[in-house]
Amino acid sequence: MTTKYEFGNDPVKFKRHQALWNRDEVKRSLVGFSFTACKSWKVNQYITPQMLKPEEWLDDYEQLLREGEEVHDDMLRGACPIQVAFPCFLPAILGCKIRVLPDNVLGEEQKLSWEEALRKKLDHDSPWFEKYKEFMDALIERSNGRYPVSHGAELGPTDLHALLRGHSESLVDLMDEPERSAELLAHMGHIFAEAWKRIPLYHGGYFDAQYQLWAPGPIIRMQEDATAVFSPDLYRKLVQPVDRMIAEQFECNFIHLHSTSMFLLDAFLEIEELRCFEINIESFNIPVKDMIPYFKMVQDADRPLLIHGSATADELRLLMDSLDPRGLYLHLMPEDKAEIEILKPILGME
Repeated sequence: MTTKYEFGNDPVKFKRHQALWNRDEVKRSLVGFSFTACKSWKVNQYITPQMLKPEEWLDDYEQLLREGEEVHDDMLRGACPIQVAFPCFLPAILGCKIRVLPDNVLGEEQKLSWEEALRKKLDHDSPWFEKYKEFMDALIERSNGRYPVSHGAELGPTDLHALLRGHSESLVDLMDEPERSAELLAHMGHIFAEAWKRIPLYHGGYFDAQYQLWAPGPIIRMQEDATAVFSPDLYRKLVQPVDRMIAEQFECNFIHLHSTSMFLLDAFLEIEELRCFEINIESFNIPVKDMIPYFKMVQDADRPLLIHGSATADELRLLMDSLDPRGLYLHLMPEDKAEIEILKPILGME
């Protein structure tokens, strides 16, 4: 059975997302399912802005969103430039070459001097910035208000520091040049925040297309993947002030974290301005049962929690039994539609 709402964007879902941010009392957690893959690039191919033509992607985008017409869940579906998790535009604008890897599209490190790195800016005259605007304009025109449009995934300050200075060099920087590291991280933080201040309103709020999350106020998806190799002391000293500065500029900020960063979760939670936490399920690193204490830490701190990834029926039962449904969003990646019908009763969905 299909929904009468195009892309499944039933207006009642906005109230459910609002309740997530408020951590209102609810009968069950917010649940979204996603399994459709978007078009991909040839591995090891370098990408130039001239190769990206929005009109070649728009039909694929909308086909991706059509799953919402058959999957009855709480997810609001929208689009962004480069629909899958390819954080390429901001590194490209900062001068990185963009190459396709087996599971991602990433900017290559530049190994710049401190002076060169600190001169980098969000260059509005960059061909990559122009291409980003072209994608956004094309999506806004194509959507015509039928679905929300947002930024894509972008790298955070520590990740950009690693790209500009070099991944190995950036770690040495933290210990040998802490003052310059702090200066560059703050500079990257301002660039990162500036890039997120161009999202169109949708039903009076804002949207993140990577996690299909609607928010009643200005939104930003933060990340600091490179902190997986930071000590808690270095994070608190050099990065925490930058994350606080970014978060305080956006009413409905949320931070993307991998299980590899759970040893820093206390330090992230110390940032009172951080409104919401998105944490990936990554059973190859930490099994779901061992992630429960970390999920509870977020909820005990009265923050909304978005859990993203694949989980078995037994793992979902454990999550449902262990966590408060208030402010909880399970963004699940089943193998197919048949698995969704098996999982729905476990999740309390009618």
